[in-house]
Amino acid sequence: MNDAAVVVRRVFRASRERLFRAWSDPNELIQWFSPVGYRNPSVDADVKPGGCFRIAMQKLPDGVPFFVTGAYRVVEPPNRLVFTWTWEDPKENVRDTLVTIDLLDRGDDTEVVLTHELLPAERRESHSQGWNALLAKLATTID
Repeated sequence: MNDAAVVVRRVFRASRERLFRAWSDPNELIQWFSPVGYRNPSVDADVKPGGCFRIAMQKLPDGVPFFVTGAYRVVEPPNRLVFTWTWEDPKENVRDTLVTIDLLDRGDDTEVVLTHELLPAERRESHSQGWNALLAKLATTID
């Protein structure tokens, strides 16, 4: 991990298998993979090594959609996902960064450890806030 990494941890009352499905099934991602106050008009995800994803996010009620894309590097159900992360808008200045999702068994619970590496220093705080918001939204949909 480099110095420009964001690490976010959260414990869920769900199995690793359930959480892996939430991270890997486009029909589930579309329900939660945007901050509160946003929705996902579309989610395309081919979750396999070398597969790609493209997720649209849109501010409610009718904002202009913006997109994040990437490619899956590691897919190890139900333990780990690793994928690249690029905002399509060049003003975002976040291209080809790396996200690792580790799902750790904690008895009846699962700890999600999300590590986002290679971020420009000026973008770490906004991505930390964004990932925390996404995990909070996931917690409301996983039950």
